Amino acid sequence: MTLTVVFRRAARREFDEAALWYEERRFGLGAEFTSEINRSVTMAASNPQTFPIMYRDTRCLRVRRFPYSVFFRAEAKRIVVLAVFHARRDPAIWQQRT
Repeated sequence: MTLTVVFRRAARREFDEAALWYEERRFGLGAEFTSEINRSVTMAASNPQTFPIMYRDTRCLRVRRFPYSVFFRAEAKRIVVLAVFHARRDPAIWQQRT
């Protein structure tokens, strides 16, 4: 069973800003980034327990091709995406969202 996916506002903003940044670098790259994040989130929604817990009850999924991770919390009927986070950013930022 695939769970419903809900993005927190900060995570949606990070996602959108990163996609725009990639698109400004090369036409179509933003769409590729978006596709990869969506693929990753779909994997998390399909089987959230396969991803490691990184902090408290927050799990992490590393994105292929891009230096990003998706941090999410699995609940009974949904996953909540807390961050779409660049690997070089300070993890304390997303940890404050838990």
